[in-house]
Amino acid sequence: MAAVSAGAVASCSEQVVRPAESAAPSITRAPSVEPTSSPTPTPTGPAVSDGRPRDARLSIPKIGVDDLRVVAYRGFTDDRRGTVIQNRGRAASPHGPDGGVGPGGIGNYQVTAHRLSSTRAFLQLPRLRRGDRVEVETGDVRYVYEVTETRRTSFRSPTSLEKQRAEVPGKPGAVADRAYLTLSTCLTPEDHAAGNFWSDQFGNPEHRVDKIGELVRTEPT
Repeated sequence: MAAVSAGAVASCSEQVVRPAESAAPSITRAPSVEPTSSPTPTPTGPAVSDGRPRDARLSIPKIGVDDLRVVAYRGFTDDRRGTVIQNRGRAASPHGPDGGVGPGGIGNYQVTAHRLSSTRAFLQLPRLRRGDRVEVETGDVRYVYEVTETRRTSFRSPTSLEKQRAEVPGKPGAVADRAYLTLSTCLTPEDHAAGNFWSDQFGNPEHRVDKIGELVRTEPT
């Protein structure tokens, strides 16, 4: 992927009017626990090919998201690489020490996408409620998650970021024993309505809405 300067990267909202400030530091996460056997189909994760994470396809019937490409990259949520991926109309999924696991992996599978710019892939994400279905396809497997809760993340708070990126969402230091999902997008309209025009060096606003889910089943595609 070609390098993109910070000034050339578009924001989740292209209407931020105050000068950008520095982004909050990334939080290093403990290694994810590998899955163990269970009576139900055991998720594999991260999904890899030749040692590299594989991209996936995301569908969320409740809000009309269908077959959205999710690009895996090494990094952390909404960093430079992740923002560039989102600017191209795709969702971004960070992995590695500062990121999460792959689709179906034991731990926190993290997916971010723009709400107000590019293709506005996650425009309706705030509408998701407990029990809504999220499907992730990779290879010949479909991972079906259900939304369990909603969280709010501040990019100006290292503690808040640590909770977002934790192996068990919202619980830094806890060791995951199941497959979680974090879907995240900006709260730009809500921030601006409250008079908060802060943004980081990539134009991303302070707050995110995070929809947390858990894997409920796997099935062939």
